[in-house]
Amino acid sequence: MNTIDLDIANRVECILETWGTTGNGMPSEKTWQIIAGTSQDQRLTLVNFFKFRDRAAYPASYTEGDTDISGEEAFQRYAKISMPSLEQVGGRFLMVAPFCKTFIGADQDWDLVAIGSYPSQTALLALFELEEYRKAYVHRVAACAEQTVSLCLG
Repeated sequence: MNTIDLDIANRVECILETWGTTGNGMPSEKTWQIIAGTSQDQRLTLVNFFKFRDRAAYPASYTEGDTDISGEEAFQRYAKISMPSLEQVGGRFLMVAPFCKTFIGADQDWDLVAIGSYPSQTALLALFELEEYRKAYVHRVAACAEQTVSLCLG
């Protein structure tokens, strides 16, 4: 590995130590390794599908404000931080819109679709290194009954 590869590998390791993996709405270690293995000029796009809970489900340890809110309200708390954070690291949203209907394939039921694009793996890693974003993520987990996030190269 060259110096840049070691830097990326170390950053991924720190993210895994800080955030954990799959059980808390996070990518698996294998997915992080795929991201780390992309080239610096490879654009990464995340296609997010969200289904909100009727009522947000905050952990009992969360004590920073009202937790008796809808899943959609909890998600708005997350979006208030995540949207500018994505732009801060060099990414941009290609689309954020309500889900309408499955066009082709098995019918699915989502509330919201968000497509975020990052210029490289370093930009995506930078998002997960932001303390403010990490703190806001509790709202996303509390908001979502279900979520699917697809990683696309390009």
